[in-house]
Amino acid sequence: MITYNLQQIAEACEGQLTQNVDSVVSRLLIDSRSVYDASETLFFALKGNRHDGHQFLPQLLKKGVPNFVVEEGRIPSGIVGKANWIEVRDVKKALQLVGAFHRSRFQIPVLGITGSNGKTIVKEWITQMMGSDMYIARSPRSYNSQVGVPVSLWHLNEQSQIGVFEAGISLPGEMTRLEKSIKPTIGLFTTLGPAHQENFSSLEEKLEEKLTLFEDVKTIFYGCDQAMVDQHIMSRFPDKELITWGRAGKATLQLVSEREVGDQMLLSLKWGDHLFEVAIPFTDRVSVENALPVILFLLFKGYDTETIKRRMSGLVAVGMRLEQKEGINHNLLINDTYNADFTSLEVALDFLVQQSRKKGVTRTVVLSDLLQTGIPDQELYPLVSALIKEKEIDRFIGVGPAMIKYASLFENCGGIFETTEELLQALPSFHFSGEAILLKGSRKFSFERVVNRLELKRHATVMEINLDALVHNLNQYRKRLGPETRVLAMVKAFSYGSGSYEIAAALDYQNVDYLGVAFADEGMELRRAGIATPIIVMNPEEKSFGQMLDFNLEPEIYNFRVLDAFNSVVESEGPGLVPVHIKIDTGMNRMGFLDSELEELVRRLKKMPALRVKSVFSHLAGSDDKAHDAFTYQQIQKFEQACKYLRSELKTDFWMHILNSAGIERFPDARFDMVRLGIGLYGFGPGEIEELRNVVTLKSYISQIKPVASYETIGYNRSGTLPTDGFIGIVPVGYADGLNRHLSNRKGKMMVNGRLAPIVGDICMDMCMIDVTGIQADEGDEVIVFGDDYPLTNLARQLGTIPYEILTSISRRVARVYFKE
Repeated sequence: MITYNLQQIAEACEGQLTQNVDSVVSRLLIDSRSVYDASETLFFALKGNRHDGHQFLPQLLKKGVPNFVVEEGRIPSGIVGKANWIEVRDVKKALQLVGAFHRSRFQIPVLGITGSNGKTIVKEWITQMMGSDMYIARSPRSYNSQVGVPVSLWHLNEQSQIGVFEAGISLPGEMTRLEKSIKPTIGLFTTLGPAHQENFSSLEEKLEEKLTLFEDVKTIFYGCDQAMVDQHIMSRFPDKELITWGRAGKATLQLVSEREVGDQMLLSLKWGDHLFEVAIPFTDRVSVENALPVILFLLFKGYDTETIKRRMSGLVAVGMRLEQKEGINHNLLINDTYNADFTSLEVALDFLVQQSRKKGVTRTVVLSDLLQTGIPDQELYPLVSALIKEKEIDRFIGVGPAMIKYASLFENCGGIFETTEELLQALPSFHFSGEAILLKGSRKFSFERVVNRLELKRHATVMEINLDALVHNLNQYRKRLGPETRVLAMVKAFSYGSGSYEIAAALDYQNVDYLGVAFADEGMELRRAGIATPIIVMNPEEKSFGQMLDFNLEPEIYNFRVLDAFNSVVESEGPGLVPVHIKIDTGMNRMGFLDSELEELVRRLKKMPALRVKSVFSHLAGSDDKAHDAFTYQQIQKFEQACKYLRSELKTDFWMHILNSAGIERFPDARFDMVRLGIGLYGFGPGEIEELRNVVTLKSYISQIKPVASYETIGYNRSGTLPTDGFIGIVPVGYADGLNRHLSNRKGKMMVNGRLAPIVGDICMDMCMIDVTGIQADEGDEVIVFGDDYPLTNLARQLGTIPYEILTSISRRVARVYFKE
């Protein structure tokens, strides 16, 4: 393991060193929540729009981190003599300089990959094909950003024989900094597309920025079928070796033809004068496009076509997500059975910790040997052991020869097995119950068999919740807020049908300021599950006031009855000063105090010293509709006047908030001290923020396909028919699952293999029928009710309703599957 002294690091990042304790650096840290093996860790206190790493310096010191890179003048006075400090002007630039310094020590081939799509898959497939022949240092997952690349470069070590690193950009000027860090000797450009286009004036500008990565390389690989890419690379780099793939006759590796054979795609290829065929275990167009540069790179590295054929036939899909599922015996399963490298293990363990904070929950990890990490086993497994210990794992189960060899390193070891078959035989002896279990294995260990054994078999219709998309949407809204504006995330109504605890845990991990629930029992459920974020109860009921105090839940106060009743409980139970949130009715004519009641409100609050007004807020009636803008501005004005009066009369300060998701987008001048973010988290807004992503997908499958003649009827009341003889598919999702019966008889549609299939006949309780005539469909094929390619807004439009209603109507018998990339 390579280590550096502090003086080397300080010189590399152009910083000023203050050294107080003996230490060396072997690991870089940019996330304060991911500490392990702390004694040789160097933390970079990065600043973002909403987070500042300097806030976490004292707690990191308590965890044993001795080394820090901070902004000039920002060493906390109370701990200045207890750690080593490197002061710099720009912490992010310092991180990049340290990454570049480490990279400069290695005189090995380094492949730099950029492009709009496919970077991670091409990198992982190259590693799959070559990883058994040499040590490959590579970017973990999709660490291709301004801070991800320097951390990736730290994976280079004495054993590394080649480096493979991604570079992604979203702003002009970023690739220059990444090029200086990566210093690739070989370049590979995947594709050019619209991703991250918003900050570039044209595709040409973005392409030229991306090509900056290749300024000093000797060889560039790219697809020559994209005319713009071909022309720009040839004109910009006339003196470099250009090696291409594509369908065009001039391609160095030409795809002559392709044909689907069962579940494989057979590629006919031409390399010089040599014709050969390669079968890949995928049939989609994107996989073909990603396979071509991999084959080309293998040819460039001297692999013969027979070896390439053999290895490409065993190509494994790149797993890009963690899935959370419900297990038998009340277990929670986190499925990451696609790959196992060290950095993805860190991510998976953090997710396990995030989702298992409920008191008394046992954390169990089932882990296979880590393959193709680029780190020698004698260094790798002590790191794994330290990470397992740092994350406070209660039970560890290992699988594989390396795990057996290094078994003595692991505390709380429940068993080590040579093979997955041995583990499967032993599973009953573990008596898993009420545990959070992470299953993480390299593909060759086939851990999906373990998942299948432990997963609770339920209704095959599932609702998938993309937690990364949720966090992405949260950050899109945060970008539009000043650093002083707080976020209250609404998780009421089972988090809009997507699962209260799981969503709240993800938001809690992202440090939202408040959570909002409708009723006290929702808040109590979150507290029991370990959620510590402050919680507002928007519809408090008198019978639950005592429990609200016990669980530290803060009430919305909207009339005098609630105010007096809550104050009475506070005075009798005497818990001290209790925060309350005052609701003002500015025109919604729902809950809240009227203007005419404010004087009396002030009079009563002055006689209630046990209550502290934490915030005053109101609710906009039509913030998403331009037709109501005049009324909305009137509401905002009335709200400001009411707050001014209350602040003056109560002689106290409080937070103000009036904006919901749509209001955040459309009324930036009214963001005040806090905003309430609800449906916007799931990707639904008035359209001002184009970058929002879909979070929720409802999917099922075709359980049966049958022919139906045009003269026959379909379903109850014989209401369905086909216009011609054709075929229907039976889909096991019905109105008991939340599929509205008003979508019956061709009003609603579902997506099957990229085609829309109308619902025919009346929707039944547990199933419905769709017209698959003319659609290439088989029994078992996936059916999308709504999702990325068929938005929920389509269903809402067909039903004349809003996405809220549909999401909250999805039955709890539909399993929720949470995943994270």
